[in-house]
Amino acid sequence: MRRDLLLSWFLWVVALIFLAGAGYLSWVNYFTDQEITLSQPQPNTEVQQPKQAAVNYRIPDFVLEEAEPAITRSAKLDTIIPERENTKAFTHLVAFNDSMFGLADQFNLEPESILWSNYGTLQDNPHSLTPGMELIIPPIDGIYYQWEVGDDVDSVAAKFKTDPDAIINWIGNDMDLLDPVFEAGEMVMIPDGKRDLQQWIIPTISRGASGVSSGIYGGGACSGPFEGLYGGGGFIWPTVGHTISGNDYWSGHLAIDIGLVVGEPVFASDSGVVVFAGWANGGYGNVVVVDHGTGYQTLYAHLSGVTSGCGQSVVQGQTIGLGGNTGNSTGAHLHFEVRFQGGFVNPWFVLPPP
Repeated sequence: MRRDLLLSWFLWVVALIFLAGAGYLSWVNYFTDQEITLSQPQPNTEVQQPKQAAVNYRIPDFVLEEAEPAITRSAKLDTIIPERENTKAFTHLVAFNDSMFGLADQFNLEPESILWSNYGTLQDNPHSLTPGMELIIPPIDGIYYQWEVGDDVDSVAAKFKTDPDAIINWIGNDMDLLDPVFEAGEMVMIPDGKRDLQQWIIPTISRGASGVSSGIYGGGACSGPFEGLYGGGGFIWPTVGHTISGNDYWSGHLAIDIGLVVGEPVFASDSGVVVFAGWANGGYGNVVVVDHGTGYQTLYAHLSGVTSGCGQSVVQGQTIGLGGNTGNSTGAHLHFEVRFQGGFVNPWFVLPPP
């Protein structure tokens, strides 16, 4: 009995499900028929215009594509203003430890340009520099020249070995190109101008000579002839230190300036005989000159003291003086010259590497 009862309930459930499904389908069909009826065209006496086919517009989907690599430019906070060419000369007050070579490096000029532009003050002697002196610093390499009566562009250009057009066209000269004339006394820049240097030097004093005049060259001049030791032909540094302090070797300074302190010993670079010992005119201060008997001579200037005398034989490495700052010098150093048969030799050519 129980089994028959369960079967009866199951059949009733299936029947109810079937009836529910049939009712749902009838309901859907009814509303579908109503939409079709309403959408059919109604009779109209007016002329119907042809309808255009409907166009469906679709907004494309947004797709984030991978960004292409690109060069970016970062913001630059500092602006570099290009340097303009200097067109005007200016004055420089010489300070302690200034040198012609150092000033040339400081102002990006050749040392000759400063020396030539200050002939009235320096007389072509770089050792004439003294603290407090005013120097003219030209704007470019050449000669800053005071125009004289009777000068013209062609004659001045020939005198200083440059092109007349360089003088006329130099913007700092501010010349009227239709009437290229300068007035006497006017300061004019001679671009790339040059001339021979007029150097004051102690003459070469050979051991066989009778010496030089103390009235002309200073109290350190010695009377000859001189005899004594000969050098071996090799040279050593005349100081403990081997650094340049001031002027190196160049056409206006036929020596090297070696750094030292006042009172430091100065050595004979090679053996020989002392042919000058004491004060020298011309800005050298206290000087010792040694003749080596091989055609070579060496000169040691700006000494604070001289520890050797005229005619004395000295051996290589012997102390002949003390470092100083005498004569025309803006700081303690040794002015060291090497000469061969009367001509000047760059000391770097004979000294061992520092």
